[in-house]
Amino acid sequence: MEIHGNGAEPQPLIRVQELRTYFPTSRQGVLGRRGSVKAVDGLTFDIYRGETLGLVGESGCGKSTTGRTIIRLIRATSGSVWYDGRDLTKVSEGEMRRLRQKLQIVFQDAYASVSSRMRVQSIIGDALAIHRLASGRARSNRVAELLEVVGLDPRFASRYPHEFSGGQRQRIGIARALAVRPEFIVCDEPISALDVSIRAQIINLLEDLQGEFRLTYLFIAHDLAVVRHICDRVAVMYLGKFMELSPNQQLYDHPLHPYTRSLISAVPVPDPDLEDTRQRIILEGDVPSPVSPPSGCVFHTRCPIARERCAREVPEWRQYAPRHWVACHYAGEPLIESNSGEPDQVILARSPEPVGSA
Repeated sequence: MEIHGNGAEPQPLIRVQELRTYFPTSRQGVLGRRGSVKAVDGLTFDIYRGETLGLVGESGCGKSTTGRTIIRLIRATSGSVWYDGRDLTKVSEGEMRRLRQKLQIVFQDAYASVSSRMRVQSIIGDALAIHRLASGRARSNRVAELLEVVGLDPRFASRYPHEFSGGQRQRIGIARALAVRPEFIVCDEPISALDVSIRAQIINLLEDLQGEFRLTYLFIAHDLAVVRHICDRVAVMYLGKFMELSPNQQLYDHPLHPYTRSLISAVPVPDPDLEDTRQRIILEGDVPSPVSPPSGCVFHTRCPIARERCAREVPEWRQYAPRHWVACHYAGEPLIESNSGEPDQVILARSPEPVGSA
C-alpha cells in the first residue's frame, strides 16, 4: 500500500509519545510499597494515514494494552496520544465520546465483545443512534448495507450472535466498527480465534475495506506470517517496550534486534528445500515479570549477545536506517551459537549473567 501519496512525506494520523500504562498490583513490596505491572513502558511512534502498522510479540508483552490505550479504552499512566490536533490522554469525556466515532476497535473474541441478548440489528445499529448518524428506516437500511459490505446477508439482521459461526461473528464486529465511519481501527488479534480456513477470508476483507474506506489500522497479532502479508510496517514488542520498528520487507530481510531475529526464524518457509537448510533460533529462559522487569535492556536476561553494558544502560531508541528504528546497543551483531548437536537447529544459549545484572 502506498502511504506517501504522490511521493510526499507520509502524514501521521496517530502520534504516540512516551506512552506508559501501569496497573497497580495488590501485593506490597519489601518497603511496604505497592508495585505495578508495566504493561506499556515508554513507547514513541507514529501511525501514518492509510497504512497498516503491525504490532507483534509474545503473549503478555503489552500489545493489546497499547492498542486500547491509544483509543483510551484504558487510561494511560503518562505520555501522550495525538490525533486530529488533540492529546487523547487529556481531552474531556464528552470530547472523547465525540472523537471515538473516528477511533474504533475489532476485538479478538467476537462473541464475548457483543451482547448475546441483542440482535445484529441492534449490535450494529446502536452505534448509529449513539452518534446520531441515522435513525428509523435510515438506520435499518444502513445496517443492511454494512452487512452486505462485510459479506453477510442483510436478512441476518434479525438474528442473535449464537446463530452465527466464529467467522461470521467477526464480520459482524467489523461491520459494527465501520458503522460510524472511522478513520482508525485497532484490530486486536482479529483472526487468532478463528479456524485457519477462515483467517484468509477475514484478512482479505480487512484489506478490501481499507482500500474502499481509506482506513488506517493498528494490526495486533502474534502470527508473523499474517503480519508480513497485511502490514506496511512492523513493530516488535517485548515486556512493554519496542525492540524494533521497520518497514515490512526490511524487517524480514534485515532484522537487527536479536529478539526480532529469533521470532522471524520461527516463521515457516513454504519452500521445503529452503526450510531444510534454515537455522532455527531458540532463546532460553522465560519472559521476566512485568512487575519487576530487568535493569537496563529488558531483553538482556535472554539475549545471546548481552554484555555488562546491557544490564546497566537502557538502549537508546534510535534510527539505524531510513524508517528503521532499533533499541539495542549491539544491533546487527552475529548471534552466539551453541553446540546443540542438531544440524538443522541453532540453539542460542543465554550468555553468562552480566556483572551487576538484576
